[in-house]
Amino acid sequence: MVVTQFFLAASGAFDTAPKDESFQPHRALGYAILLFAVLLTIVAALARMPRRLVGMTGLVAGLTVGQALIGALADGFNGTDGTSTTAGQLIFGLHAVNGLAIMTVAATVARKARALSRSAVADRYAGTSGNPGAAASGTAAGREDTMREGGI
Repeated sequence: MVVTQFFLAASGAFDTAPKDESFQPHRALGYAILLFAVLLTIVAALARMPRRLVGMTGLVAGLTVGQALIGALADGFNGTDGTSTTAGQLIFGLHAVNGLAIMTVAATVARKARALSRSAVADRYAGTSGNPGAAASGTAAGREDTMREGGI
């Protein structure tokens, strides 16, 4: 989603339509990223994921809110007639830098979540899912072991 944001920003920058219209897809996806990050943070917390992972998903949401704040701050430094000033342009440049930070944190969250998922699957197949008697007692883990061994 974040890579698509960069694409939409570049498309909007070179569009001949008015500024508000040309950046509308970029803005809409930004809100979707914020919503997704907030929901992901809630789900990660409810699933009792490691605190660092929950915090990093929350950081993506916070940095996304920062994107809107950077835009508003940059607009505050622009001229009253809508023309850009040097100060406004410099501040708005932080929008791209913050976007890179969002991409870095989101990629780290995805990598850590994938590693956590893989280790959970490996533990499950190894029979170390926290319930050592699960395979012998006929629970789901035991049925999986039976299926893998060709019993079903």
